Amino acid sequence: MINRAVDERVLIEMRVANDGPSVAVAYLLWFFLGIFAAHRFYLGRPGTAILQILSMFVLVGLVWLVVDLFLIPGMVRDKQEQLRRSLGMYAR
Repeated sequence: MINRAVDERVLIEMRVANDGPSVAVAYLLWFFLGIFAAHRFYLGRPGTAILQILSMFVLVGLVWLVVDLFLIPGMVRDKQEQLRRSLGMYAR
């Protein structure tokens, strides 16, 4: 019984590693396509991505872009945890 739970957890973590977002990809998108909020679209946050694009017109978006430099790891963890929860529901 414990072995099965461990096996399921390992499979879930493998799926998260393979299907989940990557911090490196998020940073590359931020660096090269940050003014288009590509990193936020990649991390599943289209609402704030659109808001960030619109705020570029009043220069607030540039500050927001710099703040995202520090927020990306947390956004990736949130997306991975969301994936873990959805995969955990299917494993049962």
